[in-house]
Amino acid sequence: MRRLVIDPAVRVKGHLRVELELEGKRVKGAYLSGTMVRGIELILEGRDPREAWAFAQRICGVCDVAQALASLRAVENALRIPVPRNASLMRKLMLGTLIVKNHVTHFYHMCIPDWVSVPSALKANPEDTSELSKRVSNYEKSSPSYFREIQERLRRLASKENLVDHPDLRLPPEANLLLLAHYVEALNWRSQVVQVHTILGGKSPHPNLVVGGMPLPVDLSSGTAINMEKLGRLKSLIDNMISFVEKVYVPDLMLLSSFYRDWFEVGEGLGNFLVLGEPVGENHSEGKFFIPPAFISGRRVEEPEPVDYSKIEEYIAHSWYSYSAEGKEALNPFEGETRLSYTGPKPPYEHLNVEGKYSWVKAPRYGGLPAEVGPLARTLVLYSVDLHGMRDIVNIHLSKLNLPFQALYSTMGRNLSRGLESLLYVHAMKGWYGELLGNVRAGDTRTFEGKRWEPSSWPREASGLGVVEAPGGSLSHWVRIRHGKVSRYQVVDASAWNCSPRDAMKQPSPCEASLLDHELISLEEPIEVLRTLHSFDPCLNCAVHLYETYI
Repeated sequence: MRRLVIDPAVRVKGHLRVELELEGKRVKGAYLSGTMVRGIELILEGRDPREAWAFAQRICGVCDVAQALASLRAVENALRIPVPRNASLMRKLMLGTLIVKNHVTHFYHMCIPDWVSVPSALKANPEDTSELSKRVSNYEKSSPSYFREIQERLRRLASKENLVDHPDLRLPPEANLLLLAHYVEALNWRSQVVQVHTILGGKSPHPNLVVGGMPLPVDLSSGTAINMEKLGRLKSLIDNMISFVEKVYVPDLMLLSSFYRDWFEVGEGLGNFLVLGEPVGENHSEGKFFIPPAFISGRRVEEPEPVDYSKIEEYIAHSWYSYSAEGKEALNPFEGETRLSYTGPKPPYEHLNVEGKYSWVKAPRYGGLPAEVGPLARTLVLYSVDLHGMRDIVNIHLSKLNLPFQALYSTMGRNLSRGLESLLYVHAMKGWYGELLGNVRAGDTRTFEGKRWEPSSWPREASGLGVVEAPGGSLSHWVRIRHGKVSRYQVVDASAWNCSPRDAMKQPSPCEASLLDHELISLEEPIEVLRTLHSFDPCLNCAVHLYETYI
């Protein structure tokens, strides 16, 4: 079979290689390779668990808050450290901001380029674009002069680039110009809303946090602590997020979906979905969840299964690792190991040996099964249990597109799920902010619990699990602590679940399976494969952590 290689296959977020087996122009086999090797887990061994979060969030500069929270929750779970409600609310505001910001960024800056045409946008009539904008939403920036200015900026950019059009870029000129204008708006918007992280965490990326709560106190009489001025600024930023999601992001997503309805029938994957859960507080062990943990197999949304974390194992049959126990192919992360064992070709190379080991990403499985994680999985679980009004949100938007529920199991279904989840989160953030403000006004200003800060208060040995529903999907950090130091640390990230290689049973990952049977119009521009691949929002920085060219 002919082999087609796409490397790198993502615009940012690390190095992902895709090797496709083709019959004619149809994909019959797909293999995903992470070309970076994991290192953060090894760096954390022997360190003070109270500083683990600061290293762990350096796994990625995009979803830094999620990695930090998973690490904090793992250590707090291990050492039984309670977190004041105010600190938990602050963390949730930071996580919510991350999720909404990431979903908007994914749509406009990593997804949209697969679906829009700049040459077509240059032919658009700004007056017609203005009319289209007013039909799809009530966003304030919709004048012909606004779109004319954006068009001129695009024209200057296009004169310096060799732009290639694709036969399946089917939007009319006005829709192309509208979406590209909002591409620019989204850049400006994200630079504003990230201030939630700088207000609560001091900086971005990699804001400051602390085991046991938040490092910034609440003091309404102080000019440097969280005061009413900063609380008011938080409200303004949340209102900004609500406005942009409702007036720009979701209407644009619906507009794009209406022109690519056939992509609601492409790119399903395996039909297995996993959500590890987002706690109401900070500890999953309390059993109270904002997004409940569940496993859905074979599309059986009406029969979600409770999650047993002990069923999670990481396989290495096709990954460049080894386990110390001879013949051992899978380990639960509490027993996990990071033993590098590169057996691949010496770079540069043309193809990987996909019958052997071919990726630096391990292969997480739940009960031996591959499972998709992410916004689609969370949407399905919330729909199943009818929580936070998600069933109505899904039905309303599918009805507007005249699509059945099954349309969610698709490339465009993943993209739509991100938008619907953003609607959920911006309004949840409004509620979290209101609770925080109410606590402060009632005199509760606690943001840190220091009773178990000193190692002398810790048990000799402890283990903890921290789960976070990150933008790309379920994230878990697994820590063992011995004599006050980290003795073992493992990270199982969303992109490992979605973009792993095959396991010992030869089962493909959800993303590998989703690429099968794509028909390519052009082998030189395999945009069809990239559309589905990018719908998973793969982040190989998170799946693996360090790259050395000499290995």
